[in-house]
Amino acid sequence: MESNQLLPFERNRYYVGKLLTSADFQAEQTYNSHKRRFLNEMMFGSGIVCGLGVYSLDDLSIMVDSGVAVDGCGREIALENPAVRKLSAVDGFETLESELAVLCLRRREESVHPVYTVQGQNSGENYECNRVREGWQLFLQDRESLPPLCPPEPEFLASAVLYAGEEYTVTCAMPAQSACGASARLEITVRRLREDAGPLTLKTVLQTPAFTDETGGHELAVELRELCPETETVYTRWLTAQTAPAPESVLLAAAESIEVQVGGETRTAKDGFALRAVVTEADTTEILDQAVSSASLELRNASGGQDFVPLAEIALQRTRNAYLIEEIRTAGVRQYIRTPASAPLREELERWFRQEPGGSADCMRQDVHRPLERIVEPVYATGICDIPLGPDMRRGRIAYSDEIVHGLGPGIVYVSAGPEYLAEDPKLGTTARNTIYGNAGLFPQEPPPAAAEIAVKVMNDRGSFVIAARLLEDSNQVVLPLRWTAISLPGGEEENKVQKLTGKSIAVIQPTVVMATRSSHYFNVRFNNMDPCTLTYELTEKDSGEITSDGIYTAPGREGVFEVRISCAEYPLISTYAYAVVKKRDALQEGET
Repeated sequence: MESNQLLPFERNRYYVGKLLTSADFQAEQTYNSHKRRFLNEMMFGSGIVCGLGVYSLDDLSIMVDSGVAVDGCGREIALENPAVRKLSAVDGFETLESELAVLCLRRREESVHPVYTVQGQNSGENYECNRVREGWQLFLQDRESLPPLCPPEPEFLASAVLYAGEEYTVTCAMPAQSACGASARLEITVRRLREDAGPLTLKTVLQTPAFTDETGGHELAVELRELCPETETVYTRWLTAQTAPAPESVLLAAAESIEVQVGGETRTAKDGFALRAVVTEADTTEILDQAVSSASLELRNASGGQDFVPLAEIALQRTRNAYLIEEIRTAGVRQYIRTPASAPLREELERWFRQEPGGSADCMRQDVHRPLERIVEPVYATGICDIPLGPDMRRGRIAYSDEIVHGLGPGIVYVSAGPEYLAEDPKLGTTARNTIYGNAGLFPQEPPPAAAEIAVKVMNDRGSFVIAARLLEDSNQVVLPLRWTAISLPGGEEENKVQKLTGKSIAVIQPTVVMATRSSHYFNVRFNNMDPCTLTYELTEKDSGEITSDGIYTAPGREGVFEVRISCAEYPLISTYAYAVVKKRDALQEGET
């Protein structure tokens, strides 16, 4: 097998009169080969470049399509023609221990083209192979023996133990850094340590100062019921980082808030839970680039690379004397290499998944590098509504529409409405749609279905309106069709501020908390009539403890009642207060007894 040791690089140094031997020519080939392999491994990694699809021809045979791959040692593997094999004839089939196998491709070299050599007479070998042919080899191995693809770097994830006992351990892991406003995955891993362990039930609430859960709150409820995995199981939850950096953010849970039962018996968490996961100004791309490129060359060399490329997972039905190919799967097994040559095709195919700005496909391609123009006020909306007219509707009667949401949101909105009708248009030579805004009596030559005086009531804070119509003449129409148009008007700066603050407030869910000296607590806030926003925290007096930008308060070493002011960063007028009653631990224990 070819050596995987690539470094250090060493090449020939030529000079006049140098005697060249076969070792020098081999060194020349080795230098170029190792340099190419090194670049392949560092720049492209391992995986499939093109082709190499695996298909089942019948219950016993497979076909591998032609293609190219690069293994973990940076060596190219080219399958120039499709290969058809009986699965039982593939290397490794006889040693399979399970019914789930992985078909792999490996580079193989063989010496070919024997030629006569004079030097071989001294050793009794008169022939030497003149060429080395680069080929390939298919083999099978059990699915369980295949290592996972691209495990994350240890520094990329932050983890902490939520519960540790004799029967089970529960750990949480998530990215150590998250970009402002980005989503991050929290994985909860339950590992069973004893075979005789009963089912596990765990309930707790994780305080997430710098993150929000799926409901927009800062408390993530975790509830695991009657779990009894064979080895371990993983649950996933999603958190969203706040829009402002939080360099000291942690996820918290007090030990007494972690309720655990194993086989119906209550267990106690020995320690509280604290997982450090910060929010940074760097975007997700920067965080990923740092994580991917953080490993040193020594670590990469120590980890080593696989000398094969997985192609497909094959599920078998095996009996004592026979087997059947049940299914061939590639998801989760194949790893692909993105090459510059495939970039144009990838971009063309991505159009079918990526939502582009309005317009034709050609326009979208032309504007793809141009920033999207933001829509500025005023904003327009229009629609059709029908006001029902009862059988007793006579002149002077008033009819009302239902409440209509114009879709422009709360704010100052102008809405106008008028009857819409169809009439022959001589210029167009066909029937045309017309709408009359204002006094319809000024157009007697083409009266609308019903002449009516129209007024609109706009509920600015609710983002809706109601249309009233008073008939100016008797009508036999069942409904009055109207076309409405809404325009969002820009208001004054002060008026907008007041409008934005109206009815909005924040409140601390637990405004008063009793805690020990030097202990920590997170003040969770409820948002009333407003979306969650970035909060600022400050202590109203000196030497009253410490509080981070995430709202994690650490009590001082003295007793007392200390006040914390919490306000919205964007609207400081929206604020509330929380109070910490700090006592020494001895006093707390006496109070509990």
